[in-house]
Amino acid sequence: MRIARPTDQLDKIIEFYETGLGLQRVGEFWKHNGYDGVMYGLPDTNFHLEFTAHEAGSPCPAPTNDNLLVFYLPNWDVINKVASTLEEMGYPEVKSENPYWEDAGITIEDPDGWRIVLFCSTGL
Repeated sequence: MRIARPTDQLDKIIEFYETGLGLQRVGEFWKHNGYDGVMYGLPDTNFHLEFTAHEAGSPCPAPTNDNLLVFYLPNWDVINKVASTLEEMGYPEVKSENPYWEDAGITIEDPDGWRIVLFCSTGL
C-alpha cells in the first residue's frame, strides 16, 4: 500500500519527514514524466508514504485539521526527542482538533500544513 501526496515544497517535505521525523527513504525518482518524488517506509515492507512534485506545480492545500498521519512511537522519550528536533527546525506543536490525540501524543504541522501526530504506542 502506498499513500501518495503532491507538494510544491518537496525539499522542505524531505527535510521534515527524513531529517526531522527520521523516516527512512526507500525510493526516489527524478524527472520522470515531469515528476520528482520520494518514498518513505520500512525496509522489506509494502507500506510507503510518497511525496511528489510536478514541474508545472503541485499545489495541495491541507485538508481539515482533523486529517492526520499518526506515527506510533514506542515511548515519550522518543516522542519528545522527535518533537524537539522538529521544533528546532521551525515546526512547533499545534493544538489538536480532537482532544483524544493530546492525551498520548503531540500534533505538528508539516511544511504544507498537513498534520501528523507523534503518538505513544503504549498509551497514556
